[in-house]
Order: sequence, then structure tokens, then C-alpha cells
Amino acid sequence: MSAEVVEAVNNSGAHGGPDLIAVVVLLAAAVIAVPVFRRLGLGSVLGYLAAGLAIGPFGMGFFHEAQSILHVAELGVVLFLFIIGLEMQPSRLWAMRADIFGLGLLQVGIAIAALVWVGLALGYPVVPSFVAGTGFVLTSTAIVMQMLTERNSMAQPKGRRMVAILLLEDLAIVPLLALVAFLAPGGAEATLSDRLTSVGIGLAAITILVIAGRYLLDPMFRLLARFGAREVMTAAALLVVFGAAILMQAGGLSMAMGAFLAGVLLSESSFRHQLEADIEPFRGLLLGLFFLSVGMVLDLDTIVANWGVIAISVPAYIVLKMGVIYAVARALKTEKSEALERAVLMAQGGEFAFVLYATATQFGILTPEWNANLTAVIICSMALTPLMIILHDRFAPKPTGSMDGVDAVRELSGNVLLIGFGRMGQIISQPLLARGYTLSIIDTDAQAIQDASVIGFKVWYGDGARLDILHAAGAANANLIIAAPNDRAAVTKIVELAKHEFPMVPVLARAYDRQHALELVQAGAEFQLRETLESSFAMGKQALLALGVDPKIVDEVMETFRERDVERFALECVGGIFAGRDLIIGNSKTRH
Repeated sequence: MSAEVVEAVNNSGAHGGPDLIAVVVLLAAAVIAVPVFRRLGLGSVLGYLAAGLAIGPFGMGFFHEAQSILHVAELGVVLFLFIIGLEMQPSRLWAMRADIFGLGLLQVGIAIAALVWVGLALGYPVVPSFVAGTGFVLTSTAIVMQMLTERNSMAQPKGRRMVAILLLEDLAIVPLLALVAFLAPGGAEATLSDRLTSVGIGLAAITILVIAGRYLLDPMFRLLARFGAREVMTAAALLVVFGAAILMQAGGLSMAMGAFLAGVLLSESSFRHQLEADIEPFRGLLLGLFFLSVGMVLDLDTIVANWGVIAISVPAYIVLKMGVIYAVARALKTEKSEALERAVLMAQGGEFAFVLYATATQFGILTPEWNANLTAVIICSMALTPLMIILHDRFAPKPTGSMDGVDAVRELSGNVLLIGFGRMGQIISQPLLARGYTLSIIDTDAQAIQDASVIGFKVWYGDGARLDILHAAGAANANLIIAAPNDRAAVTKIVELAKHEFPMVPVLARAYDRQHALELVQAGAEFQLRETLESSFAMGKQALLALGVDPKIVDEVMETFRERDVERFALECVGGIFAGRDLIIGNSKTRH
């Protein structure tokens, strides 16, 4: 790249105008790298980190002041925690208290004790070793939250437990910074009055935020919604987030914690969903910028000059931290698969370590060289996390449910063979049992079988898409076979096998959609039902009634619609999925 372009990027706003070249470079790096890395299965985080390294001082050299970009990009983490807070109603947060102050505190405490030994083993003094190990304990909130979101695990119990640990770590940064000041040369001379003043300022900041959130924020948004424009609402949302962040920072707490508390206080507001929609675009852009800037600040000269220490420290910290996380999880009776996944996801250091190391350097605990080494260790661990997750997903043993109380299929003889006992199979069973028919029920989900036994059902373990299982389940002597698994391919296979091997036994099948229903008809099913058809009929009927249409007219409309649907399906059975499209009532005047 020409020196002129690089100079234009680095001389931001030299002539008073916006530096559009820098913006274009950042956006282009993200737009190119992230889709490529996601296509390769490496995840968006690693794509951002690689893009940042490529355009930073040690890549193509577009940027030489990456630290200043990192400070701005940290607002992405702030906005991320605000959105997480919006999902955490106070009742939910209170329900998580055991995980936050139990699991979180236990993991952080033991991890600090273990990681301190890395510095001591490498010959560093006790206090710098303590600061170095403690910084690595503070997991990257941005990376873990992003990974949980991409894996759709945020709302799951295992995801909530990781969020609880992250919250505890965010809270821990406050006493840790105070401890760094105490451990600094001359820090012990601080008076009790100074310490009490610091604690009082922090509590006052929290109190102000809670009072404002409880009594001012919702009325303010209600007033703006009445008189303000949409962009004013967006500006107010950003004002609340950044105002809370600055207030917490002024009180000696973290900006991210302030944003999280603001989100929690607004979580029960009627404007919660609009706030989330307004903030989301800024959150995504700034969080991506955060990962880009982390890639930029990776100092390759430091890594080359101190490669031995860094090469030992990165795996040592990661392995020790993973060991502690896994051991604590297993000690608290967590499943092996969840414990391993948590250990891999939370094995890296995080963005709060940069703050801790910078403060320790300022107080003289760490030398500038040690700070550079530790920062490189943290960034390397963050860059390795996506790769570790890929290896985990590929090679980790797949979780298997307990088979206690689960019996394999053997010589069943019910009137009806019901295959699949999910949400549809359970309902189908009720009228049959009410009329006194005997059911042989099989399923492949061990947990579902165990749950069914609790409510009075005997379900056998077996795959109805296998011919030997159908024979063992008594399909040959059954009066009826019902194929109702929550698996489109399995239902089709069951129908094909049953009609080929037991042609005299009628088969009823659960269809996923219209196309699948046509497949089942071709496979020989005597009856098929799209799983959402009847519920959609019922919803459409209620919609007409809610709109004030006369009930008699509603019944006539629904009957006509049923007849049209039957006619359309009959045409599709002969001419294919588009054969009956003229019977569809569309909302467009043109038909292509």
C-alpha cells in the first residue's frame, strides 16, 4: 500500500474533515474476513482478530495507534452487557445468585490460586505473579457472549451459568483494582479513611443509578415516545447506556457493570424491546470493532523478542485455567460434557486484564516489558479460543443421556404401534387410550423415555426407521402404525418400510410441511397430517372472531378454506407442489 494512503489513515482528521479512509479500511477488513472465516467454520471472532492483525501496525500498516481505537471499541462490550442486562429481570438475577456468588466465586478464587504459580515457576516475584495470574482469570466477556450467541446457548441453563460467572468476574475487577493499589510500593500507607471513601463513592454511584432507573428512566422514555422522533429515542437509549457506564467508572467501578445494571433496571420496562432494537446495530458494529482492535494491538515484535516466555505462558495459563474450571464444575455435579465445554469457552484471558495490567504498570508493580508480554499472552489466548472450540466440537465425546430405566424394544403386541413420543405423539395417545386400545410406544430419546415414565407411560427404546425394530415392536400384528417422530427423514423411512413389509397394516404419518406430506402420500401412507395444519386452522378462526366477523360467517369461511386446501392437495398429488397454486389467495395483485 502506498505511503500516501497509510499517512492519510494515520493522520485522522488532520484537516478537520472526517477520516473516511480509516472507516472504509475497517469496514472492508470486517466485510472480507468475517464471511471467509465463517465459511471455513472458524467463526466470526477469529475473522475479526485476523482482519485486525492484517490492517494493524504488524500487517499492512494502515493503523499505528491501535490502542486509541481499542478504547473506543470497548464501548461495544459496554453495549453488549446492556443488552444482556435487558434480558435479566431482577427476579431472574436473584434466581442466579447461587451461581454468581457460589459457582463464580469458587471458580475465580481457585483459578487465581492456581495461575499465580505460573509466574512463580518462571522466576517472577510474588506480587507481579499474583497480578499476572489474576488478570488471566478474568475471562473475555465479549468472546464468551459472542460464542454463546452463535451457539444458541445463551438462554440454556449451561449458558446462564457461564453468564453468572462472567458477572462475578466483572464485579471482581473492583476489589482487584483496589488490591493492586494496596500492593503497590507505598500502597499500604493508604489510610482507612481513603479506603472507606472509595467504597462510599462506589456505593453512592450504584445508589444513584438504581434510583434513576427505578423512578426516572421509564417516565423519560414514555415522554419521549409521546413527543419525540424515533432518532431521539435512539439517542436517549445511547445516553442511558453511556451515562450509566460513565457514572460507574467515576465511582471506581467498571463501565460494563454500569451498562449491565442499566439494562437490568430497564428489563421490566415497556420500552425494553424497542431499546434492544435501537442499540443492537451499534452493539454489533462496536463489538466487531473491539475484536478488530484487539487484533491490531497484538505486538509481534514483543512476541518475537520474548517468544520463549510467551510460548510457555499461553499454554500454561490456558491448561491450568481449563483444569480449574473443569474441576470446579465436576465438583458441583455438572455433567462432563457441560464442564468440558465451559472449560474450553472460558479458557482465555479477557479485556479487563488490559485494565488491570495497565493499572499495575502505573503503580510500578509491572514493568512496561512485563505488561507488553502479559498483554500478548492475553491476546494470543483470545485468538486461540475459536480454534479450541472448533477442536472441541469435532473431537469431544458427544453427550449421551443416562439409560437408567430405559428398556430396548422386545416382542411388543399392542393394538397400535406409536413411533415417536414427542409433543405430537403424546396428544395422539390420549383418545386411543381413552377408548381402551393398547399402545406399544417406541422412541429414540432416552431422556424423553425417562420423563414419560414419570407421568405414567411405558415407552421402549428403539429406532422405528429400522426394519428389525419394527418387527420387534410388533408391527406385523398391529392394527395400526402411527409414525410421529420429530424427524422428517425418519417419518418417510418408517412409512416406506412399513408399507413394503406390512402392506396390510394402515399407516398414519406426521408431516413436517406440504412437500413432506406429498412424499408421504407417494410412500403409501393412508393418512398424513401437517403438524401445524389444525393449529393454523384454529388460529385463523380465532383471528376472524377477534376482528368481529359473525361466527356463522366464520364457520362458512373456514369450511370453504378446508375444502380449498383438500382440493389443492389433491391437485398437488398429481401435478406436483405448484399444481394447486391458483387456489391460493394471495395479497399481491400480480402473479408471477
